[in-house]
Amino acid sequence: MLRTMGNTRAADSWASSPGRRRNMQAIRARDTQPELAVRRVLHSRGLRFRVSIAPDPDLRRKADIVFTKAKVAVFIDGCFWHGCPQHGRVAFKHNVDYWPNKIAANIARDIDTNIKLEACGWLVLRFWEHEGAAAVADKIQMTIRSPDKQ
Repeated sequence: MLRTMGNTRAADSWASSPGRRRNMQAIRARDTQPELAVRRVLHSRGLRFRVSIAPDPDLRRKADIVFTKAKVAVFIDGCFWHGCPQHGRVAFKHNVDYWPNKIAANIARDIDTNIKLEACGWLVLRFWEHEGAAAVADKIQMTIRSPDKQ
């Protein structure tokens, strides 16, 4: 069933309420606070990169930070959305059938993305949002500036 929303029509949502739907739609896919913090540190260190692009155009998935010359794709994964073993949720009070499946699908997509990018010659670096920006930037910088990436 479709319903009218302003000048557009949208399929009915799985969301439990219109307020929840607005909340979910407001969650950023890019330029999150952890991403911005890491990008600021990298930029201050003189590293230049592309933001939110598909490392391989045939793979319709975007990396958060991409070093095209070095062929390094960086993903900064949200703890909730990507099933962080330290901070991810394992029990849900609402939509108990939806959330475990959604997070499992995200994890499976992350693994598939890693495999496909590595098959195309990319090095994939993944970090959790709770990791400190400076520590993440250190690891990225060491990788980018390593002799085999020059």
